[in-house]
Amino acid sequence: HVQRLRRVCCGSLQGPGPSKELLTFNAAAANHRISLINTTQAIRWVGKPVTFIACLVPTAILVAELFGYGGGLGANPIEEIQDRFGNWTLRMLVITLAITPMRHLTGRPWVLRFRRMFGLFAFYYALMHFLTWLVLDQDMNQQAIIEDIAERPFITIGFAAFLILSVLAATSTAAMRRRLGRNWQRLHYGVYAAAILGTWHYWWQVKQDFTEPLIYAILFALLFSIRWRSKTRKMAANQPHGSSG
Repeated sequence: HVQRLRRVCCGSLQGPGPSKELLTFNAAAANHRISLINTTQAIRWVGKPVTFIACLVPTAILVAELFGYGGGLGANPIEEIQDRFGNWTLRMLVITLAITPMRHLTGRPWVLRFRRMFGLFAFYYALMHFLTWLVLDQDMNQQAIIEDIAERPFITIGFAAFLILSVLAATSTAAMRRRLGRNWQRLHYGVYAAAILGTWHYWWQVKQDFTEPLIYAILFALLFSIRWRSKTRKMAANQPHGSSG
């Protein structure tokens, strides 16, 4: 049986024609597979750990300043902490929504592997923003919390954005994606609503300088338009063409 296999194997390698093309194709496929394995390993052991640490740097800086390093947090540290966490929530949302356009522009699908991490860090900073308001600003006063949410529109909008991000974070696992099926994608379009509400919350909160919320509004509008154009093109490409004559 071994000799028969050797004859079959060697026979397939002799002579010109389709055999050489098959060998070339197999070699290219093997190189592509090795490249994918190397990329996957690099992302798993280098890219993701470095990104994770980088996303925690703003928290580390804030904690250091809270203890008096780097100049401190100013005259109103609670407001400064809230603003920092709120800004980083919006920044992480910008990065998260920029991942898919970046993939189309660069032609590198591996960037999608970072989208969930950035999305979860957007939720993390939103959670820290919310907890700062809940514990430090409101001192866990239930009556004051309810009144703030009900009577101050920018708080109501911000709380709605936080609830949306909470749902998205809770359903971000592979198991939930399988369980929800097609509804998972529809649900996670809610990230756009969270981005709009978060920017609106920030816009209403500031009293004089609207520069930063305006920048976020422009960035989100640009990302929304890119996503919409991509989706409409995909829908047009999937529509059957009418037959002529």
